[in-house]
Amino acid sequence: MSSTEIHTLTGPYVLDALAPEERITFEQHLAGCPECIVEVTELREATTRLSAEVAMTPPAKLKADVMEAISQVRQLPALELEEVAPVSVLPPRRFTRRSVLALAAAALAVAASGGIAIDQYRRNASTRQVNDQLAAVLAEPDARTVHGAVTGGGQATVVASNRRDAAIVVLRDLRQLPADQTYQLWLIDTSKTAHSIGFAGDMTHDQTKIIAGGVTGKVAFGLTVEPAGGSAKPTMPAAAIIALV
Repeated sequence: MSSTEIHTLTGPYVLDALAPEERITFEQHLAGCPECIVEVTELREATTRLSAEVAMTPPAKLKADVMEAISQVRQLPALELEEVAPVSVLPPRRFTRRSVLALAAAALAVAASGGIAIDQYRRNASTRQVNDQLAAVLAEPDARTVHGAVTGGGQATVVASNRRDAAIVVLRDLRQLPADQTYQLWLIDTSKTAHSIGFAGDMTHDQTKIIAGGVTGKVAFGLTVEPAGGSAKPTMPAAAIIALV
């Protein structure tokens, strides 16, 4: 599948109309594509509104009809024990000197490439974790999407779910800061107290941040420019303040 074609799968993904292989491929792409994340969240909001408008109350007789139909379904007989094929038990294997040397050589090869294998495993595990977190937030019925312009250029998009207590922050087209400065992200509560949720110093490419926890009850998202290493409190004026409610 080409890089152009995969961007066309946002609609089928939202409607849960992708084959399992396509869904896995698209979710791997979604983790690193801010454009598709925004489009998926907006399509989810649209389908939720449409489904609410056309929703119908099922007739009272429906449950009785279903239960009656179930009573007419023939139950399959239980599996008899003699139908189960016996399990063959292999005798213990005796290792020859040659097989032991082969195993030792294989172990050395694995050890030599172990660093690469471990790094690949960690990257794959990290990607799967991000995919799972993205899918979980996007699937929540209370997920809401807000956008805001960033002073100096660019846009911030936040998808937040109180039910999941999580959020996705997408930063796009922000200007690159000098080495001694960084973008710091905040969530602001009802008392106007700002809570730091991380940094986005290198903006040579768009960034997607997963915020797991501390989202419920927050009323705004903030983005400020801080000295490298961050600040305990946001420096004002903020580059962006986006209401979440």
